[in-house]
Amino acid sequence: MAHYGVRLRPGVFDKAAGSAGFPSDYALAKAMKVNRSTVTRVRSGDLRPGAAFIGGALKALAPWAFEELFEVVGMARDEIR
Repeated sequence: MAHYGVRLRPGVFDKAAGSAGFPSDYALAKAMKVNRSTVTRVRSGDLRPGAAFIGGALKALAPWAFEELFEVVGMARDEIR
C-alpha cells in the first residue's frame, strides 16, 4: 500500500517568505500562528509540515499556492510521522 506525505519546497518557501517581508523564522511563525521551532524544523527537513503549518503558510504567504510551496511525495512506512 502506498503512503503519501507533504514536503516543503524550501527554495520556493524561502523566496515567498522573503518577498512577503518576513525577516526571520520568528516573524514568519508569528504570522503563521505556529512556534518558531516548528518553522525552523520544517525548513530544515527534520519535521514534515502538518495541517497547522500548511494552513498558516497559505494564509501568511498568500497569494502563493499549495502546489508552489509544498509537494506531495511517496513515503516509506518508517518515514510516516
